[in-house]
Amino acid sequence: MNRIYAIGVALLVVLGIIGVSIFTVDQRQNAMVFQLGEVKEVITEPGMHFKWPLIQNVRFFDTRILTLDTPDAERFLTSEKKNVLVDSFVKWRIIDVRQYYISMGGDEARAHNRLAQTINAGLREEFGKRTVHEVVSGERDKIMDEMRIKADVDARTFGVQVIDVRLKRVDLPQEVSESVYRRMDAERKRAANELRSTGSAEAEKIRADAERQREVILAEAYRDAQRTKGEGDAKSTAIYAQAFGQNPEFYSFYRSLDAYRQAFRSKSDVLVVDPNSEFFKYLKSSGKAGK
Repeated sequence: MNRIYAIGVALLVVLGIIGVSIFTVDQRQNAMVFQLGEVKEVITEPGMHFKWPLIQNVRFFDTRILTLDTPDAERFLTSEKKNVLVDSFVKWRIIDVRQYYISMGGDEARAHNRLAQTINAGLREEFGKRTVHEVVSGERDKIMDEMRIKADVDARTFGVQVIDVRLKRVDLPQEVSESVYRRMDAERKRAANELRSTGSAEAEKIRADAERQREVILAEAYRDAQRTKGEGDAKSTAIYAQAFGQNPEFYSFYRSLDAYRQAFRSKSDVLVVDPNSEFFKYLKSSGKAGK
């Protein structure tokens, strides 16, 4: 019985030793094995691994892409000595666990501080070489590319790779924005007034040209009308002359009848004429013929 109990205890001890000797490295991690406080080994391959119990311990480091996001926007001066508010973030990861541990003591907060200082100094330098327009829109992509390269060079000295640097927002401070907006508003109003003035001048020119064309058209129409009227009068006169030449007596008689018709159209009309006037020539002749 004592022998079985001893075997059971021995098995438990062996299982306990095996349990504390085995550790698993996730594919998203690297592991660093320490022996009596000194770095013994860096494990980068995922899977099951062994360590000596009691004298060795293991520390795990996340090798996934991490994000350093600035909590507040930073102020930077442009080449025009104007303040801009910049909100940025950095994507980074550990590529050399041993160097990372030696340089940063494996402290992620220290790595964040170092990266933040590097990015801040680099952005301050890049913004100081450019105008507001360039940093807001013109060369924004170029700034991010240059910052990624510079930050990555520094980060690799402590075992870190900078994958990307992004400027989320580049704005003018409130007090500067108001003056810029006022200047933009004044510029837009000036442009609008200039366009209105140009439009008014063009409108006057168009109206003057239209008035001139109207006068020309009316003059030409009056000229053509007078020409047509003259031609009509000439034809009428020619017809009258031809008709009068064929039978002058009949023509005179016809005109007299027309005159009588016009003169005596209404019973209330009164006509004072000498009875011996030529006007009654045919009336007198008509009376003699009746006798």
